[in-house]
Amino acid sequence: MQHTFTWNGHSNFTIGCGDKIIVVDPFYEGNPKSCNSWESVSKADIVLVTHDHGDHLGQAVEISKATGATLVCIFDLVEKMIAAGVSAERIIGMNIGGTVEVCGIQIKMVQAMHSAPTGAPAGYIMTSEDGYCVYFAGDTGLFSSMELFGKLHDIDVAMLPTGGWFTMDSGDAAYACKLLRCRAAIPMHYGTFPILEQGAQSFIDHCAELAPECEVWELEVGVMFEAER
Repeated sequence: MQHTFTWNGHSNFTIGCGDKIIVVDPFYEGNPKSCNSWESVSKADIVLVTHDHGDHLGQAVEISKATGATLVCIFDLVEKMIAAGVSAERIIGMNIGGTVEVCGIQIKMVQAMHSAPTGAPAGYIMTSEDGYCVYFAGDTGLFSSMELFGKLHDIDVAMLPTGGWFTMDSGDAAYACKLLRCRAAIPMHYGTFPILEQGAQSFIDHCAELAPECEVWELEVGVMFEAER
């Protein structure tokens, strides 16, 4: 099964699992690093929202309505999404520790150490039908339970914020790779605004020291990256 990752700037990603498309935290409008608009998303099967800060909720509602994708979010956010126009039949509200299956993909919601206007912030551990496992951390600081994630899941790639100030910085994110025992890591949530770390080199350097077995994939905005397994 082919697995692809397209970074749309900040924490906005399009993930391909075979013929299924997962859109995560689709922040397009107001995203200075995005090279496309949300209307460019012509196909989506699943939309994942980690929390409802504007730079993560983004255009999740618009994309779900336009494509018919199933929107997955914290349970407390469901009412707000319905009020915004998403069909109730197209929303799955869940909570920390729960697992749902959507389009053959196992989606487990896990904690994130952050804040949220509604409910709680979250991350996701996604396992496709061929066993490929992706951890999307969302906005988070470093926390020790990441070690449990690495013990309970065989993580192929971890998608981690590295920008600092509102999330982990590159050093903490590299230590997260050590805890997670992931084979590869994709840095995100950096370079978008002046207050954040501006590049990935610090993360690459810290990973070389703290988690040398982890390969860092520094993605170029708007360019699809195909994972090899």
